Parts: sequence; C-alpha cells; structure tokens
Amino acid sequence: MLDRHIRPFIDPPLNRLGRQFALMGFSANMVTLAGLALGLAAALAIVFEAFILAVLFILASRLADGLDGAVARVRGVTDFGGYLDITCDYVFYAAIPLAFIMLDPQSHGVVGAFLLLSFYVNAGSFLGFAVLAEKQKMRSDAHGVKSLYFTGGLLEGTETIVFFLLLCLFPAAFVPLALGFAVLCLVTAFARVLLAAKVFQD
Repeated sequence: MLDRHIRPFIDPPLNRLGRQFALMGFSANMVTLAGLALGLAAALAIVFEAFILAVLFILASRLADGLDGAVARVRGVTDFGGYLDITCDYVFYAAIPLAFIMLDPQSHGVVGAFLLLSFYVNAGSFLGFAVLAEKQKMRSDAHGVKSLYFTGGLLEGTETIVFFLLLCLFPAAFVPLALGFAVLCLVTAFARVLLAAKVFQD
C-alpha cells in the first residue's frame, strides 16, 4: 500500500548510489546476494536475542534490496536478476518469522506457522497474478521498473519491513503482532484473487 508513495523519495538517492556501485564494479546480483546474507544475519541475531543488531541488519538488507535494482538499471536489467531478486526476497521474508519460532517454539510456534502460511498464500497470489499479467502483456511502473508485474495490496514490502522492525523492537508482543499481520496478509491475498477474477476473465 505504501510502496508506490515512498518510491519518489527513495529512488533518486538509490539511483545515485547504484551508479556509484556499478562504477566500482559491483553487479546487481552481487548486491542481491549481499542483501540476502544481511537478512539471514538478522535472523541469526534474533535467535540469539540480539534484537538491536537484528534491526540494523534488516535495514542494511533492505537497503541492498533497493540498491540492486538501481545497479541493474545502470549495468542492464536481466531476467535472471529479477528471478534471483524475488527468490532472495522470499527467503528473507520466511527467515525472520522462522527465527522468532526458533527463539521460543512453545510460545511462538503455532502463530509463527500461521504467519508463514499467510506469507505462502500471499506469495502464491502475487506470483500467479504476475504470470498471467505477463501472458496478457500487462505493464506497470507504479512500483518502479521490475522484471515481474507487481500488483499493489494492503500489505507490500514497506509494511512487511515495518512489521519485522516492530517484532525486533517489541519481541514480547510477537504473538499479537504476528497474528494481526497474518490476517492482513490473507486479506491482501483474497483481494488480489478478486482482482484477478475481474482482470483475467476469458
């Protein structure tokens, strides 16, 4: 919901930084993998209850996630780069809830599993829409230049990052925060299914 509104503010500095990274010889895929490594480091920090460190790793990871696209726009966008980016994103999105489950399996297990289920359903609705949008030759740059068609929704990348940061800042509130976010994820997926039913009528 917020992604398209913050892009005009974050894209210009990211593009400038991306040009510098490209000139230094970094590829977009290298930045993508560095972002994943930072995200996994955040998950590990959560398991060891180093929550402030986890916040820093999450912020650095998502900076890299935005920066890889800026580098790609300088060095050339590739289909594999887009594929690698979305794959690494979903690994990161799963790793943070898993870390909280590992932190306290007894208290966090069921709600954490429900949260992961909601992510899975939401991801399926997103990727399925993207496949059909490509088949229909649909194009949109509302979320920036992407290798996949991005549908908006109640919850997008910005809201997910804010949610992860809240979990790290208030770990004792994991259960109510995760439960509420999971429900909103399912609402987002359901709304996308309704949109698909309207857009992709035979």
